[in-house]
Amino acid sequence: MNRFNIRLPLRLAKLTTWVATAGVAAAVLSGCGTGQISQTAAQEPAVNGNRLTIGNVALRDIRIQAAQTGDSLQPGRTVELVLVAVNSSPYEADRLTGITSDIGQVTLSGDPKLPAAGMLFVGTPDGQTVAPGPPGANGVAKATVNLSKPITNGLTYQFSFKFEKAGERSVQVPISAGVEQAQERAPHHS
Repeated sequence: MNRFNIRLPLRLAKLTTWVATAGVAAAVLSGCGTGQISQTAAQEPAVNGNRLTIGNVALRDIRIQAAQTGDSLQPGRTVELVLVAVNSSPYEADRLTGITSDIGQVTLSGDPKLPAAGMLFVGTPDGQTVAPGPPGANGVAKATVNLSKPITNGLTYQFSFKFEKAGERSVQVPISAGVEQAQERAPHHS
């Protein structure tokens, strides 16, 4: 008889094989998600406008605010540009010095200062009577576009934003119909 030729009972051998297989399967499956990004990690906020980052300045919810009643908004009409600029620098203030667009001249009024670690509200979002945020702590300005070309919903239009310290960049900007027009289109329940 060979001392090294020990046979395990059949039941114990099957159990050992099953445990080993389960261990290998668990190791393989636990590595399946390694290196992947969750679906919620890259989600963007549900806002009507576009976004852009220029150095320490983040522009958010950039949109043309206008109610379109015909085929397009015609030249000669003025529309408002709405956005929020956030300064991520805790030490250095900035200033919006200009906005340009190929659809018309943009007039900037008010105080376009962007405090360190603060915000600049450009325009008043539809449905509000004053710019959001604590009064005096943030900058508030207005940007009016005098249209030189017809524009329409569903398309985007190029705007360039220039800041004193952060620099200049361009972005495509959509038209937002606004809260009132969206409520008019919503089905009414009686």
